[in-house]
Amino acid sequence: MNKTDHSIQSQKSYQLWCKCMALGERTGCHQMPERSFFYKGYQMPICARCTGVLIGYLLAVPGYIIFGFHSVFSIFSCICMITDWVIQACKIKSSTNHRRLITGILGGYGIMTLQIGVIKKLIFMLK
Repeated sequence: MNKTDHSIQSQKSYQLWCKCMALGERTGCHQMPERSFFYKGYQMPICARCTGVLIGYLLAVPGYIIFGFHSVFSIFSCICMITDWVIQACKIKSSTNHRRLITGILGGYGIMTLQIGVIKKLIFMLK
């Protein structure tokens, strides 16, 4: 790859990154660099906690199918994420991106399984 090809490839990567960042902004994520992961010098389009929530959402569907609905676990998972956020917001202890990711996964999983459970109950009631 010559220098011109590399420059064009870098420009295309940068344009794709800008589009992803714009999409991340539309989700409502604050996109703070210090609370985000980076890959090859590029900031991820959503912060560590939002990344975790998204992963949790994606894991919730197969998790619900395999393990069923456990409201106590779902609520506990949401409380874990909220607790980390409150502790950080009150400046009791600063959070880390890895803790934000893990509590985000738990919270996203809990939120989505609660939503699936409610939708399933509504559908059952309408029958």
